[in-house]
Amino acid sequence: MLPRIALVHPELTYSLPPAVTASTGLDALTQCIEPYVSNQANAITDSLARQGMQAAARSLLRAFQDGSDAAARNDMAFASLCGGMALANAKLGAVHGFAGVLGGMFPVPHGVVCARLLPYVMATNVAAITARTPESPYRRRFDHVAQILTGDTSATAQDGVTWIEQLSAALAVPPLSTFGVTEAAFDEIIAKSQVASSMKGNPIPLADQELRDILTAAL
Repeated sequence: MLPRIALVHPELTYSLPPAVTASTGLDALTQCIEPYVSNQANAITDSLARQGMQAAARSLLRAFQDGSDAAARNDMAFASLCGGMALANAKLGAVHGFAGVLGGMFPVPHGVVCARLLPYVMATNVAAITARTPESPYRRRFDHVAQILTGDTSATAQDGVTWIEQLSAALAVPPLSTFGVTEAAFDEIIAKSQVASSMKGNPIPLADQELRDILTAAL
């Protein structure tokens, strides 16, 4: 289903409670990060993703802390729009590979799944690329993500992971166990996620054990 027109207006978000601002905001940021490091990234989606990451990096925490901050809400609406256009013209990654499956199996909001998984997926991707393909251009892309998020031109991929971890903690994203996710379901979640369309955009194929470790950390 494709709309003829989409109205993305920050004033429609002013009344969102902090918890919803946090989860949907981190989802919007994820939808900028994943296309940028996707194996289908291109010059057009790169431009959109970079602008979206910049806007979310400077404004998500502010919007969480003060929902009436018009400038912050405007930035987050813009980040959401950039992410939507980027993902439609590239691919996503392991966060969204998991998200559709988890959302179908448990009563957990999509934004919460993405918000909870993002730091662990980023850390796992960086570790996997560093260990298996250290010269991969995707390693440098994670450095670029870190530099955009932190505003530090010398930041590395690990700095980006740390920044996301700290932001997630500040936004008080709930664990997946809050919504009934248990280790007993991991095998089914992993099997379904491995064949999800979004997982195919991840910058490096992740093994079942790596996906299990991500879920364990997010639980």
